[in-house]
Amino acid sequence: MRQFFGALTAVLIVLASAATHTALASDEVDLELVLAVDASGSVDDAEYRLQLSGIATALRDPAVLRAITAGPNKRIALNVLIWAEARRPKDETGWFILSDQAEVDRVAAIIAAMPRNQVGGTGIGDGVANAIRSIDENAIRSDRRVVDVSGDGRETPPRQYSTVLSEARSMAIARNVTLNGLAILNEDKELDDYYRARLAVGDGSFVEVAEDYDDFARAMRRKLLREIDPDPVVGLK
Repeated sequence: MRQFFGALTAVLIVLASAATHTALASDEVDLELVLAVDASGSVDDAEYRLQLSGIATALRDPAVLRAITAGPNKRIALNVLIWAEARRPKDETGWFILSDQAEVDRVAAIIAAMPRNQVGGTGIGDGVANAIRSIDENAIRSDRRVVDVSGDGRETPPRQYSTVLSEARSMAIARNVTLNGLAILNEDKELDDYYRARLAVGDGSFVEVAEDYDDFARAMRRKLLREIDPDPVVGLK
C-alpha cells in the first residue's frame, strides 16, 4: 500500500509539472529559483522529510508570500530539485509560478510529498549543473536567477566523470546565475565555510546556516526572504 501511494504521488508530481511547463511559456517573473535539496547517503529518511517539510513551512509563511509579491511582476518561478549521487537522474517538481496563497499552498503540498529516489554520494556539482540547466531550458524570463543548495556534507569524489562543484560554479558565473548555500551543521561544523569558499558565487550570494535538521525550517524561511525580497530586511551577513 505504501508503494502504491508513493507511486501515485510521483505520477501526480509529473502531471502537475507537465501542466505547469505549458502554462509558463514566455512568462516573466521577478526571480527564477531552484531549491536543490541533498538526499545523499548522509541524509536519513527523517532528515530528508525535515528538509521538504521545512521548505513547505517556509513557503507558507506570510512574510515569504509578501516577498514573492513585492517585485514589479508580483510573482516568482520555483523548481525543487533533489540530488545525491553524481550522474544519477535528478528528481524535480518542475517549474511553478507563485503569485498568491492558493498557489503557494498547492506547491508546498507537492513538495512535502515528494518521494525519495536519490541515494549515494554527495554530488553537489552535478546537482548544481542540473539545476542551472533547468533554468536554461525553461521558457521563463527573469533578470534574477538563483540556485539554492541545501546539504549537510562536502562533495565526494565521483565514481566516473561528472560535473564537479568547481565546474558547476563556472557554469553559474558564465550564465549569470547566483549560487547560495544552506549549510546544515549537524555533522560538519565548518560546512558553512566550505560553502562560502567553494559554492557561493554571483550577485548578492550568501550562505545561511542551520544548526541541525530541526533548525532547517527557520533557516529556510530566512534564506527565502533574503533570496526573494528585492530589498530584504534580513539581508545580513
